[in-house]
Amino acid sequence: MIRINENYQSLQASYLFSDIAKRVAAFQKANPGKKLIKLGIGDVTRGLPDACIKALHAATDEMASDSTFRGYGPEQGYDFLREAIAKHDFQARGANVQPDEVFVSDGAKCDTGNFQEVLSLDCKVAVTDPVYPVYVDTNVMAGRAGNWNKETGRYDGLVYLDGNRENGFIPALPTQPVDLIYLCFPNNPTGSTATKAQLQQWVAYAKANKALILFDAAYEAFITDDTLPHSIYEIEGAREVAVEFRSYSKTAGFTGTRCAYTVVPKECMAHTGSGEAVSLHALWNRRHTTKFNGVSYPVQRAAEAIYSPQGQAQIKQLIAYYLNNARYIREKMTALGYACIGGDNSPYIWIDGKSDSWAFFDKLLNEAAVVCTPGAGFGKCGQGYIRISAFNSFENVQEAMERISAVLR
Repeated sequence: MIRINENYQSLQASYLFSDIAKRVAAFQKANPGKKLIKLGIGDVTRGLPDACIKALHAATDEMASDSTFRGYGPEQGYDFLREAIAKHDFQARGANVQPDEVFVSDGAKCDTGNFQEVLSLDCKVAVTDPVYPVYVDTNVMAGRAGNWNKETGRYDGLVYLDGNRENGFIPALPTQPVDLIYLCFPNNPTGSTATKAQLQQWVAYAKANKALILFDAAYEAFITDDTLPHSIYEIEGAREVAVEFRSYSKTAGFTGTRCAYTVVPKECMAHTGSGEAVSLHALWNRRHTTKFNGVSYPVQRAAEAIYSPQGQAQIKQLIAYYLNNARYIREKMTALGYACIGGDNSPYIWIDGKSDSWAFFDKLLNEAAVVCTPGAGFGKCGQGYIRISAFNSFENVQEAMERISAVLR
């Protein structure tokens, strides 16, 4: 008989955003005429930059002609995009990344979830808490997470690195050896950012323990502080121990267009059971070319346009718009007496709700008709917090904060 992967049985009953969607649907059904303002999930609301739209149209027109039509492209991505990424996102900041170390994909979420496939099932995994749920759930699916412990509210096979107000939601290094470490900076959900000195400690730990860092930098474009690193490859030695993930979803509004990339340096190694070093670049290339057919040519041309002078100016305006929303939200919540982090180098504001996360979520939904995200959905250390996203129009953000202020006063 056909059997299931029983690791899926260990997953918690539903995914965080599915729970939110159910509660929002129930509210809308009960209040059909009420305008709902969504500041929950990190989905952008503004249109694609004009440079990207023009490139998308031009590339689409190419597909209509026999002479310029393109079928299957290289699974790793077209050279024009890989070269632009290496030059502008890394080499311009002094990070030695080469075009053939870049793998273009349809999402950082997919890549961070899929990368664990090339690693041993018995590797010890460390995740920060609060944590982006995909890091945990994909390791549960693979069988690395152990069992769910109702008493601790955690999987007993994972190592959790606690974030809290005292450490600014940047956890300390593991107190035990681990093999695989998930880091995300600027952090989703907390908006916290790591300094070069802090990342240097993680790189040193990884080298000392022959561990691998999976570094999610999907929100690096929102960093405005010039002293903060945009890439882990700005840290000496990181090429030997880190894989980095980036996305155009928030940078240029590609949430519905789908384009991202992963960088796997050629120096980055993992090991066989006998201790033989194996190139992760070669393993990921094999996995990527076997299971992925590549991002469409028009979308990659649209992504390339981000790096044009016009594209750079337009995405800076886009990011500034959302950061202005974030600053406004943080100022209003702070004025109401709520402690916040994020909202400066991140589009997320992490707020101490002074109560149960889901209760605070329900209060804002039912009394203010505003959707946020309960911090408890991101882990045990998120309990008592909520995350508010800056991805909406400024007019909606203003209205949402007026409603929230009226409720919380």
